[in-house]
Amino acid sequence: MSAILPSNDEPQPLPAPAPISLLTAQTCTDHVHLILGTNPLASSRVSHSISSGAKPVVVAPHDSEIHYALQRRIDEGDVQWHQKEFQEDDLFNLGRHEVGKVVDAVFITFAPRDAKHVKIAEICKRNRIPINVIDAPDLCTFTLLSVHSDGPLQIGVTTNGHGCKLSSRIRREIASSLPPSLGNAVTQIGRIRKLVQQGDAAIGDMDDSIGQGSSFNKLIKEGSDEEAKTRRMRWLSQVCEYWPLRKLATLTEEDVEKVFASYTSSPSTKPPPSPPGSSLGRIILAGSGPGHPDLLTQATHKAIQAADIILADKLVPSGVLDLIPRRTPVSIARKFPGNADTAQQELLDAGLAACLSGRTVLRLKQGDPYIYGRGGEEYAFFRAHGVPDEKIVVLPGITSALSAPLFASVPSTQRDVADQVLICTGTGKKGKPPKPPPYVASQTVVFLMALHRIGGLVAELTRLLPATEASEEEKPGRELWPLSTPCTVIERASCPDQRVIRTTLRHVVEAIDVEGSRPPGLLVVGRACEVLHKNEDRGRAWIVEEGFRGLDVGDTSALADLKELTALAS
Repeated sequence: MSAILPSNDEPQPLPAPAPISLLTAQTCTDHVHLILGTNPLASSRVSHSISSGAKPVVVAPHDSEIHYALQRRIDEGDVQWHQKEFQEDDLFNLGRHEVGKVVDAVFITFAPRDAKHVKIAEICKRNRIPINVIDAPDLCTFTLLSVHSDGPLQIGVTTNGHGCKLSSRIRREIASSLPPSLGNAVTQIGRIRKLVQQGDAAIGDMDDSIGQGSSFNKLIKEGSDEEAKTRRMRWLSQVCEYWPLRKLATLTEEDVEKVFASYTSSPSTKPPPSPPGSSLGRIILAGSGPGHPDLLTQATHKAIQAADIILADKLVPSGVLDLIPRRTPVSIARKFPGNADTAQQELLDAGLAACLSGRTVLRLKQGDPYIYGRGGEEYAFFRAHGVPDEKIVVLPGITSALSAPLFASVPSTQRDVADQVLICTGTGKKGKPPKPPPYVASQTVVFLMALHRIGGLVAELTRLLPATEASEEEKPGRELWPLSTPCTVIERASCPDQRVIRTTLRHVVEAIDVEGSRPPGLLVVGRACEVLHKNEDRGRAWIVEEGFRGLDVGDTSALADLKELTALAS
């Protein structure tokens, strides 16, 4: 008998990934937690139980050595202590009446593990009672995380039993990187959310486990019913996604009231009058680059330090905004789907007012101000309202259209593959779809502002559409893009949470729908996408790569010092 081997062309099954924990945040108010032991760990478990609103019950013999903090809890009446050996019936007699006196969770805090632990764990698992056994992950149905708490904000870390001591170190590292009083931001955002819900009857996302869906930045036309009904809730979502954590952490109750009041009606778009007798300031239009603060030009960095007021687009990343001196007032555009033109006019009016009053205004934009950044429109606006050309400065920035592919290892031009690059927008003025470019085999096309309508864009590229759906009536002869064309989605390029999705036009819509949205992002289409990264795993329709590797340029000043010391030593 001969064996039939699979063809090399057939997709091979992927190895099953190792299971990991499902992290949850439990509501434990009035739950009964049964804790076996009186040692320091038992005392810690009691403290965690009480802080979560549960009622801990300790079972241990009367002659047990009791940790002093646990003894104090017992003396103060916060903890019941049943002075006896544990019995199986305790699992079913010490709990709440409303659940038939079954305890809500069990913690075994003493080691080493013995046959008694195994038996208790078996009974708990059989009766679906959550159990945690110290130093015995195979007996546990749940584990506790190393937690950083700041008001309503809790950040938990687990190593799934592989390095429990390391989890504490990782938790401290994460907590130390956050701005102080970030829990205040959670509280204040929660207040705004409740005000919005009460005023607008809007529905917002209540699940912390869900990232931004593929429709997070979907197009909503100004003046539509949906724009009017959900305006403030969509703005709040954008605040949570784009405002720097440092700025959110300093929100006060007064700020909340002002923010909420500013959205009770549409703001005026009338330019403010010029203050009498004021001297003219300056307008600086500057690009902040794709995301990483090291990619700022020196000119823009100097402008950030020197400006009297900064008006920033919402997509300017927090790493760049963190470079702004604390003394400098910052306004972040209130742009969200359906409010883009109004928010743009607000910034223009604010910039004009500040300039007419003699201040230096920095309009800080993502990428380059003239590559789909409305920089030319803003220049024309300020010129039309009395600001002379010599008072308007435009500083270039590194555009993500060229840098993002590089960070995803996509060479936009490559000999014998791609000899030209085309930069397009995926969305035209007022949401109108632009004319799709024809297929050119030797061309790399970068689509900005396209992911929120990826389905429509792919349809326009790969098939002829009726005049009612297309941007204009289709002209015969336009070559269509093959569905097999490689493409790459790059989101938050050069930021720590950069994400790259490698796929083809056939699967990119499904990939974004499944993986969700992490704006800002762009789409690169063409054979250059697979020059350095061919999809060798034919069993997968797309590949997701998380994280930014960094610039890896090192500390040039330290390198110079080392070279000098080496020269002296020789």
